Amino acid sequence: MTGKAKPKKHTAKELAAKLDAATTNRGGGKAGQADRSGMEKGGHAKLECPLCKVTAPDLKSMQIHHDAKHPKLPFDESKLLNLHATVAAEPSGTKPRPGVRGSLKK
Repeated sequence: MTGKAKPKKHTAKELAAKLDAATTNRGGGKAGQADRSGMEKGGHAKLECPLCKVTAPDLKSMQIHHDAKHPKLPFDESKLLNLHATVAAEPSGTKPRPGVRGSLKK
């Protein structure tokens, strides 16, 4: 017999979560760092703050950053650097992108 209301086996939800955690690239390591920096075309960081060089994925995030870190200066959308426009486009499918599911099972 088992203890008080403890299931004997793992639930399907728990097993699916473990499989997902083991087989999905969460963007850690050098590949994730390159992706977050926006230095490559497939990166998530699209905009760069001209004042402190912090990157953000979209305009709303950059607005939040600017209000928090540079409250005395007016926010000017035209001064933001678009990192995706400055980097040459790579042919799609040449490099793995973080967040893409891949199986470790063969």
